[in-house]
Formats: sequence, C-alpha cells, structure tokens
Amino acid sequence: MEGKAMARLIAILFLAIVMTVTLIQMERSGELPPLPGRQSQSQPEDPLREGHRRCQQMGVAAAEDAECLAIWAATRDRFLGRIPAQSAATASSEE
Repeated sequence: MEGKAMARLIAILFLAIVMTVTLIQMERSGELPPLPGRQSQSQPEDPLREGHRRCQQMGVAAAEDAECLAIWAATRDRFLGRIPAQSAATASSEE
C-alpha cells in the first residue's frame, strides 16, 4: 500500500510541475489572455505623464517653470476630483 501512495504522490507532483511550467511558458509567449487584475499594455499614454517626466528631469528648475506648475495643478485637480474652473475660482476667492 505504501508503494501505491508514493507513486500517486510522485504523479501528482509531476503533473503540478508540468502545469506550472506550461503556464509560465504560455504567459511569456503571450498566449494567455490578460488577467482581470492586470492593466493591459494597449492603454493610451496619459498626456500628463510625459509632462511629469519632463519636469522630473528638470530637477529644481521645474519649481520655477510655468508649464510644470500647470501640470502639477492639473494633477492635483484630477486627484481631488475638481474641474479646472473650480480650482481657478477657489484660488481667486482665497486672495
């Protein structure tokens, strides 16, 4: 009886290893559909992202660049859920 149990265990382990290797190969070759939690690679590039990268490369000088300040304001408005007209009205009323 012990021999049968050992053979079953070895067969199960062998199948698990084969299945794992197959899934890894399929994922690398792109044959698997994207998983629900993953972002697809075909999403359009965010226009603010390129501006953020440019401002990041500028370093300290970006703090005085008008375009970088506008990009940061747009990002802040998007994060806070405000439309740009609201933020402009709020800024002028605070002064």
